[in-house]
Amino acid sequence: MANTPREWLRRLRPQGIFWPLSAWYNSVSQTSAFRRHYDLVADEVAAQVQGGRILDIGTGPGWLLTALRQRLPTATLVGMDIAPAMVATATRNLADTPGVELHLAGAGILPFPDASFDLVVSTLSMHHWKDLTLCLNEIWRVLKDGQCVLIYDLVRRLPPAVSTEVRRQFGGFRFGLLWLHSFDEPFLNPEEMRDLAPQTRFGSGQTHFTGAMCCLVLRKAPALPD
Repeated sequence: MANTPREWLRRLRPQGIFWPLSAWYNSVSQTSAFRRHYDLVADEVAAQVQGGRILDIGTGPGWLLTALRQRLPTATLVGMDIAPAMVATATRNLADTPGVELHLAGAGILPFPDASFDLVVSTLSMHHWKDLTLCLNEIWRVLKDGQCVLIYDLVRRLPPAVSTEVRRQFGGFRFGLLWLHSFDEPFLNPEEMRDLAPQTRFGSGQTHFTGAMCCLVLRKAPALPD
């Protein structure tokens, strides 16, 4: 991507949420707005797979894994985060959630074998990644043939219809905070998210909105027959 001010901000900012901000984020992530978005994402994941191994990149406090466990009781859930404080927080939050693995790792170097996951998901993490193409190609590597990745993040500009619906669901005050937040984080525009796909081994992708988040959907092509 071009050397825009947002790209310089991406390079300068930490890749994860470290202590003491991790404690604040854990508290905020338990509010109704966050919980609603975790539920929406979990529903979309469950519509794609019925089980298997699912990787959550940038799992943060781990609440998405809790929502996924409710919908996919037989799946193996794997969460990872680059911030030690977040992994520790997720470990505490998920103490009573069975069948979950947690790893300390970043999206640029995934500590997993090739083709080891049936689905990869990430929420509100991509704007922390230093090299988007590198990270997406790493996801391609660990994803099984024919399977998909769902990457959710906030964007700098919401379409009018989405903006109206978000304001209706979450109120003007929360919408205003979301709008202000877009100025101090290196979020992309929806078109920029979609245009990431041709720069990667996925080749193509599409976007849609889930609540206030834009979702980039990428699918790894099925293996060619011998």
